[in-house]
Amino acid sequence: MMQLHVWGSAGEHGRSCYWLGNDHTSILLDCGVKREGCGEYPLLDPSRIARLDAVFLSHAHEDHSIAIPWLYKMGYTGKVWTTRITAEQLPGYYTAWGNYVKQQGGQLPYGEEDLAAVTYAYLEDEVPPLQWCELSPSLRICWGRSGHMLGSVWLLLELDGKRLFYSGDYSEESFLLGTDVPEAELRKLANLDGAIVDAAYSTDTAQQADKLEQLYAAADDILSAGGQLLLPVPVSGRGQELLLLIRQQFPETPIRVEQELVHAMELLLQHASWLKPGMESVLADALRVSSFEVVRSDEQRAQLLEQDIANNRAAIWFTTDGMMQSVKAQWYYEQLQSHAASGILITGHVAKGTMAQRLLALREEERGCRMSVIRYKIHQGQPDVRKMTQAMNSKFKLLVHAPKRDTDILLGQLESEGLHDLLSLQPGDTINL
Repeated sequence: MMQLHVWGSAGEHGRSCYWLGNDHTSILLDCGVKREGCGEYPLLDPSRIARLDAVFLSHAHEDHSIAIPWLYKMGYTGKVWTTRITAEQLPGYYTAWGNYVKQQGGQLPYGEEDLAAVTYAYLEDEVPPLQWCELSPSLRICWGRSGHMLGSVWLLLELDGKRLFYSGDYSEESFLLGTDVPEAELRKLANLDGAIVDAAYSTDTAQQADKLEQLYAAADDILSAGGQLLLPVPVSGRGQELLLLIRQQFPETPIRVEQELVHAMELLLQHASWLKPGMESVLADALRVSSFEVVRSDEQRAQLLEQDIANNRAAIWFTTDGMMQSVKAQWYYEQLQSHAASGILITGHVAKGTMAQRLLALREEERGCRMSVIRYKIHQGQPDVRKMTQAMNSKFKLLVHAPKRDTDILLGQLESEGLHDLLSLQPGDTINL
């Protein structure tokens, strides 16, 4: 009997990991972590790891990728199937995670030798997007761009005759990135034996335009008061999109950008096949005309911020680390907390126990500056989940990437509309296919 074991991400945000297999063959979909405490890892079953036939990685973000070296520590010797650009981005994520764990006083469950042992195979070298290929007598795959970040993919898999769709992290509303919409491929199949569907924004019904309107209004409140606006963002993903959009919306306001974010923007330009039509020229223009100042040192950062505050000159700052766990992100807060006109805009997930979560829990007078959360859309909300699940004839549709309570509410709303075969589970649960 084929089974799907949930080792993470169902009923929670983070540590995406799913084992699919039977006594003869098995694969793993993603192997990430959750940024809480010293890090929470997937519920791996060591007895199954060495016998895996393949591991698939949907994208580079830590909640999907960081525990992959742990598989090699447990005896896995095969390849990790992913895109070339995802593999190229991973060293930076592994380094950042190691620094985070060290900062929290913890230890990694794997060593440098396990990191060095990770071996990649590239999906695009094997087959173009939206086409099927056979990786082994028991395994066939089809993949497409998922629109979540550079290199991110969704997967259709056929393992020992059983068909499963895995959305990965999915969005059709990226400003920069193209998406290979999977509906046509899903409808070609008479049926699926299962589907794992990104539902990270659960009951949220807002579209990207609504999110941006809110974000621009919050930014304008801070800037019109002469404040400093801090946007902590991940190194790769929504950071580059927000940088371009904010630049368009506030063309007269100085924008200061940490150099890592600019390097990631240059990387996007080098991989134009992942972009929407016309976005290559938008990126090239932004980099060419120097429409923002690149922050390259601690001294430059401190000098610019001191001058902006002293002159009551509004400015926009982009720094890495969306949850403000890094020393650099926390330095910004230390400078802004005595400047009530300034503010911090969080545009993504806020994990429990992070600096961003702790600051949000404070009253404004305790925090010293304004702070709010307006999520830029890089996952699916209710309308998107509805659209995706309606397109497939599947025995079950497992909704993942959000807390169990939120997923249950979304499931109830969709079932009341007549959608069926939806599941809300937790790590440790198993499904028979």
